[in-house]
Amino acid sequence: MLDIALLCRGLVKRYADVTALDGLDLEVHAGECFGMLGPNGAGKTTTIEILQGLLQPDAGRVEVLGHAWRTHERELRQRMGTQLQETKLPDKLTVEEVVALFRSFYRRGKSVDQVLEEVQLLEKRGAWVSRLSGGQRQRLAVACALVSEPDVLFLDEPTTGLDPQSRRQMWGIIERFRSHGGTTLLTTHYMEEAEHLCDRVAIVDHGRVIALGTPRQLIESLGAEHVVEFAIDNDVLVPDEVYLDLSGVQGVAHDDGKTRLTASHVHLVIPDLMRVLERRGATLDQLTTHHATLEDVFLSLTGRHLRDG
Repeated sequence: MLDIALLCRGLVKRYADVTALDGLDLEVHAGECFGMLGPNGAGKTTTIEILQGLLQPDAGRVEVLGHAWRTHERELRQRMGTQLQETKLPDKLTVEEVVALFRSFYRRGKSVDQVLEEVQLLEKRGAWVSRLSGGQRQRLAVACALVSEPDVLFLDEPTTGLDPQSRRQMWGIIERFRSHGGTTLLTTHYMEEAEHLCDRVAIVDHGRVIALGTPRQLIESLGAEHVVEFAIDNDVLVPDEVYLDLSGVQGVAHDDGKTRLTASHVHLVIPDLMRVLERRGATLDQLTTHHATLEDVFLSLTGRHLRDG
């Protein structure tokens, strides 16, 4: 098995005066579930479309399963599966007919029954696409991507808009694919999804990878495992240096009128924080704490939330 399933070097893609990719580098190892995180417009979908051979980059190098698209397009099409952000399927075809149609495109693959059982749609095999729920449509789209037994699976925000139960069902499908040695490139806006599914994660912003590692490594890069977030409801200004002197505080950030402290020991920070605010005449409006997440990593790196456009 190849060590590197997907490779990008110095990818550049421009649309008129907009630079979607600005020298992006990426390596996805064979057999791993690799996540790309970033806000809308960060370049995630453009990267996937280039890796899929749907777009030509303006500059840079791309290899999929050790091959270039210009020399191995027919072979690569047979070895990859794709689920797009929004998949349009004919409303008046049945679930079984849709999967059978996609199966006919490939030399190898699973039977229709096998893949429908895998995505838990066997009982819906005779239902029209128009009669499916949102979660069932998403699972049907993934069934179409899995029917060829691909070596590489591209999933572009596969659980957006799904209820928690449907999202968990999708996670199970992805985990089973990975357990059989498949390579997955996943984009998502859900941090718990990336932390649960991904072996490694690349945080992308303005067309470049700005951080790369396992979810745990990225979270540990904050230097502390907790976040204390609070707001002050009067105009008292407290310098960041004062917060950094609090017991266990490793970093300070500000977002949407709130102050966020990354801290190693919440039970030490909060009493110190309350004393400092009281001495300075600041009135606390709200206070929350949570374990550090990938969302906090992104906010620390960019000053923005992952769901910001």
